[in-house]
Amino acid sequence: MELCIFEDREFSNLYPLSLTRPVYDLRCGMTTLREKITRCFPEYEVVLHCRDYLAEAVSEENPGLSVNQISGQECLFVNGRLLALSDFREVSKQVNMNEVYRKGDTVFAAKIAGSFLNKLKGLLNQPLSPEIFEDLPSKSASEEYITYPWDLIHKNGVQISEDFDALKKGGLIQGRIYEKVTLLNKDEIFIGKGAKVKPGVILDAAGGPIYIDEGAEIFPNAVIEGPAYIGAGTKIKVGAKIYEGTSIGPVCKVGGEVEESIIHSYSNKQHDGFLGHSYLGSWINIGADTNNSDLKNNYGNVKVYINGRLVDSGSQFVGLFMGDHAKSGINTMFNTGTTAGVMANIFGGGFPPKFIPSFSWGGAHGFEEYRLEKALEVARRVMERRDIKLSPAQEKVLRQVFEITRKERKTV
Repeated sequence: MELCIFEDREFSNLYPLSLTRPVYDLRCGMTTLREKITRCFPEYEVVLHCRDYLAEAVSEENPGLSVNQISGQECLFVNGRLLALSDFREVSKQVNMNEVYRKGDTVFAAKIAGSFLNKLKGLLNQPLSPEIFEDLPSKSASEEYITYPWDLIHKNGVQISEDFDALKKGGLIQGRIYEKVTLLNKDEIFIGKGAKVKPGVILDAAGGPIYIDEGAEIFPNAVIEGPAYIGAGTKIKVGAKIYEGTSIGPVCKVGGEVEESIIHSYSNKQHDGFLGHSYLGSWINIGADTNNSDLKNNYGNVKVYINGRLVDSGSQFVGLFMGDHAKSGINTMFNTGTTAGVMANIFGGGFPPKFIPSFSWGGAHGFEEYRLEKALEVARRVMERRDIKLSPAQEKVLRQVFEITRKERKTV
């Protein structure tokens, strides 16, 4: 049986993070949403479903996997926004063929075969809506899923612990620990091959596990509180304070103070400054002494712009959501619940608006459109510093995002 991890029509609620990637490639905990799903079904042949303009880049990043093409006669469809726990495999066995597993309007999973599968094969060029499955019998679901960007943040600490337990590597030290390193609750700490933890570092796993992946480097006097995940090849700078509920993906450079945040990959926040309850995408650079607010002065719920409307997050703690290739200048200040789009470039004094469109250039004084060719030139230069080239497929995605977001730039 094939396993098709699909996108539904709620993908835009996760903008700007999902503008440049399928929703299932967003990180929550130590892994992406997709990795949690495939961990439940290791023997299944995986098919990735995504929006058309992402398909070429997704194929390039996943050689050997089918994208938007199902060849078999039976398929388990699983929603890419699902937070699949280890027991989801057993749950899926309770779903019969040509039956849907759903919660309200959200389809979590469906086992499809026969003529209905043939029908679905012709619809894989678009996000799958719940109406497609409405003629099939259904079972009620209780699983958790991601709807808005802040869901990734608020569930991150628990997901780090879930992923850590699934990998069963607690207490295994494969990298190098220098003298005068303090390990609290060592059984809940993993340090991968080639990783270095230098003098004066404190790894405090009393409140949750700490996973330091292969080749990561923790510079002197940094403090990391669990639950926390430090990705492969990432560098945590001198004296950094990494608080609970933080996931930092591969090949990042992070310093200053970070709390309950996710940094996807290949992004830098090297200097002092506070990042809290935030999600940064890839290829981002945060200037020195950039700070974000994650709590309003009146302690009220934070509202965030989603698809042009203010949405109440239902939480007092919500920070910054920043799309791929965005940058902030030194001393930039972000208000609670700010969204900065793909390729946004923010600088200058004062607070910029809470919604900063993709390909915008400016700050509190105003914005202008960031010229596409210039933005792509900078992206190439940034990626080449890591010996990575911007491929034609990736460039195509960025060009499409520029067109998708053209209208929103007229609002600021």
